Order: sequence, then structure tokens, then C-alpha cells
Amino acid sequence: MSAQLKEVDARARLAGTNKLEILLFKFEKLGSDAKHGTFGINVFKVREVIRVPQITRAPDMPPAVEGMASLRGMLVPVIDLAKYVGVDAADTRGVMIVAEYNGQVMGFLVGAVDTILRLDWSAMRAPPEIINGSMGGLITAVTELADGRLVMMLDVEAILHATLGNQDDHVFDNIEETVPSGRTVLFADDSLVARKHITRALDAMQVKHIESVNGRQAWAELNKIASIAAVAGNPVKNYVQLVLTDVEMPEMDGYMLARQVKADARFAGIPVVMHSSLSGEPNQKRGMSVGVDEYVPKFEPGRLAKTLARLLA
Repeated sequence: MSAQLKEVDARARLAGTNKLEILLFKFEKLGSDAKHGTFGINVFKVREVIRVPQITRAPDMPPAVEGMASLRGMLVPVIDLAKYVGVDAADTRGVMIVAEYNGQVMGFLVGAVDTILRLDWSAMRAPPEIINGSMGGLITAVTELADGRLVMMLDVEAILHATLGNQDDHVFDNIEETVPSGRTVLFADDSLVARKHITRALDAMQVKHIESVNGRQAWAELNKIASIAAVAGNPVKNYVQLVLTDVEMPEMDGYMLARQVKADARFAGIPVVMHSSLSGEPNQKRGMSVGVDEYVPKFEPGRLAKTLARLLA
């Protein structure tokens, strides 16, 4: 096995162990005063880091979209992350991070990249309100490094959906899937935008829901429900009929949540659906390996509704 394949395989094996690798980056160039701190993006989503290529501006693009760049014959949209977040960085065109979400390749302009850090999701915490408020709700998790630096994970999914996604509300209005009354879905996602989309889809289906911001909170909710069910002498599936989970979440990721649900006899008969922008085949196989019943790409509410309706019927 080549060194590159070994590296890919090693990273794939992180799934289900509640571990991740993140690429650290800054909005400022090297040598600048990094007054805006250090940010992170999951290495699973990064294809490469390159020098900023020639960018062609096209008409009617959102302000944070700098234009299009040609990468080996493929046109990709380029987003200035600092401009979108609204921070005042003198020059954010140091390098470009090429990433892939839901099968779509795009470039992110940043000042500089630092290093790749491997850590446990349990070391990532939900952001304090003061940080989340100052960054417009775009921080999904924070962690402190050994050198005292605070690393903030950006909600890149929200940025992509706002700049490149489908803003048509009719995708929710056209949801017509019906399920038997009394069905309840417990879902977990650290992205505020994703939680709003899931809620809108479930509301359109008239399905009750319990919302969690990460896997650990979802697991705690499930255990509370299991205690109530035990006292009443009922199976848990009388109270929750499906668990829907993101993959990347602070404290406990979706792989670990799915593994624990599937390994616990109290939750027998409750399907687990993984809902993620990590939609490539390797990630789907990893999800299936921990027992998930279905894998649905993010920001496709019609497809999500059809999958949930089939499993809830």
C-alpha cells in the first residue's frame, strides 16, 4: 500500500472512534498580527491547499464569493471566508483551501494555514455565547491547544448554503410526505442552519421532534427517554421512532452516537439516519459500518423527507 493510501486509510479509521483531524488556518497572512485567532476545518473535507489562482469575477455573485477559478480544467467557486464572516483582515489572499462538500468542490481564501491537528471530539466544546454572538453564530465548536491558543471551528456548511445553496423556500412547501400521527424524531446537529432546515422539513411532514446540538446531548436525551419508558414499562420506540444525526459534532460525533444507539438493547427497532455534508462513498460506508440505516446528504430536504417518511411509516 502506498504512503498516500495508508494516510487516507488511517484517516478513514478515525470515524467511529470520536476522533478527528483539523487543518488550522488564520485569516491573516504569515507574519501579520493574528488578532482574529485560529480557526479549523475538518481534514476529511480538504482536498489540497494551493497558492491563490487567477480568479474571474462573474456578475450577480454574492459579496463574499470572489468569483470562479479553474483547477485542472474544473471551474470552482471561490469564497473569501473573512469577508463573509465580516472580520477586518487587511489581506486574506494568502492561500486557498480547496474543499469538497456534498460532492461540490470550492475554494476558501484564507491568510495562512498552520498545521494539521489530531484530537478527540470530546475535547471540542460548544462555543460560549459571547464567541458565537461575535461571529454571527458561525462557530460550531471550540477547543484550547496546549500552547493556550483557542481554535474555533467555522460552520462552513452554513456559509456554503448561504452563498451557493438553494434559497428557494418552495423546496419545503413541496414536501408532501405523510407519516402516521404521533411519530417523533430526535435529531442532533451542531449547525444552526442545518437544525433550522431539519425542523422545517419535519414541520412540513407534521412530525414531532426533539432537537440536540451534538451527539452527547442527543445521547443524554435518549437516556432520559429510556428512563421514562422503563418506569412506564414501555419500549423506548414508543416515544422516539427515529434518530437523525450529523457526523461532525463537538463532544460526541455522529459515528459514536450511532454506534452507542445500535449497541444498546433499549433502543432496539429505532432506525438511525446519518445526515451529513461528508457524503462521499467512504464516509457512507463508514456510517454503515457503525450500524446506520440510511445516509442522506445535507441540504436536500425533499430527499430527507422521503427517507424519513419511508422509515417512519
